[in-house]
Amino acid sequence: MVQLLLAIIYLAFISLGLPDSLLGAAWPSMYSQFGVPVSYAGIVSMIIALGTIISSLQCDRLTRRLGTGKVTALSVLTTAVALLGFSFTRSYWVLCLWAIPYGLGAGCVDASLNNFVALHYTSRHMSWLHCMWGIGASLGPYVMGYALSHGQGWPMGYRYISLLQFALTAVLLFSLPLWRNKRTDLSQGNDTREIALSLRDIVGIRGAKEIMTAFFCYCALESTAGLWASSFLVLRWGVSEETAASFASFFYIGITAGRALSGFLTMRFSDTQMIRLGQGTILLGLIPLLLPLGQAAALAGLIVVGLGCAPVYPSIIHSTPAHFGAEHSQAMIGVQMASAYVGTCLMPPIFGLLANHISVSLFPFYLLAILLLMVTMHEKMLRQGARD
Repeated sequence: MVQLLLAIIYLAFISLGLPDSLLGAAWPSMYSQFGVPVSYAGIVSMIIALGTIISSLQCDRLTRRLGTGKVTALSVLTTAVALLGFSFTRSYWVLCLWAIPYGLGAGCVDASLNNFVALHYTSRHMSWLHCMWGIGASLGPYVMGYALSHGQGWPMGYRYISLLQFALTAVLLFSLPLWRNKRTDLSQGNDTREIALSLRDIVGIRGAKEIMTAFFCYCALESTAGLWASSFLVLRWGVSEETAASFASFFYIGITAGRALSGFLTMRFSDTQMIRLGQGTILLGLIPLLLPLGQAAALAGLIVVGLGCAPVYPSIIHSTPAHFGAEHSQAMIGVQMASAYVGTCLMPPIFGLLANHISVSLFPFYLLAILLLMVTMHEKMLRQGARD
């Protein structure tokens, strides 16, 4: 039964990744049909991120009331409905309205499911489960590219993913007894608080502000790369829209392959070492994007950036109970997720404005600045003496 639950969690992580890369892959085809500037992708992304921030901050309370299984099923169902709404939308402002449940469905499940895995599974499982997220994020652009290249248009790309989400919702609903059993077996000693911590209490924990900022930077970097990679390839290198949609998936393929490898590396290296390794690899991947080396080098750089992103997210999450205590982990992960989505909310739209008014060629320089801040904040958190 435990192995069956783990398989369900793997499917849930694939589900988390499927919608994340769709907007970036589809946007070069969408914005002209809506009659809006290319930078307006940032508004949709911002609305989605705002929804995730709100639901992440409520995650501790909702998970205590409903349990991880119900939160996961309801969240996936909400996302499925929102994606279906996207597929029938012909107005940009209606698209923005559908982005609200899109974001609300994503935030709480992310925080709740990640805390569940951090408490109950080893670091290698965290990496491999996030590898499943990468599979979902890699499949998204391929599905969208298939719909575009076969003349079905971007709405069918969203519709295909929506149907997959509805199917997963059914699986999650049937699996609810497994979640209850796991919670009963493993919760002892891991979740002793009767009352959820307030936001002020959480921020006051030693090292909390630094890790929140580092997580803000990581997700700002990942989301900016995911959203604007296609547009960067189209506008900077003249790649076709269909090809760029598929090429952008290589960024997520890099994340996926890197997390598969990270699962083995975690058997030898600590979470902190894995985070530093990832940050250094991101820097290496940015070099061919910074230099005028052509399409092939840019594609290779995106893959390497993805490889570097691979260990950072799961290692930060998995290290949370060790740094801040199991009794604080759900609250801390919820606030970390909220911080991450603030980065997702603000930083891609800001780059959209820079691309619209200056040049899309600033893309790699923008990512480099975010990376440097992330490294600084993570190292400061370690020096602050949060639990290790």
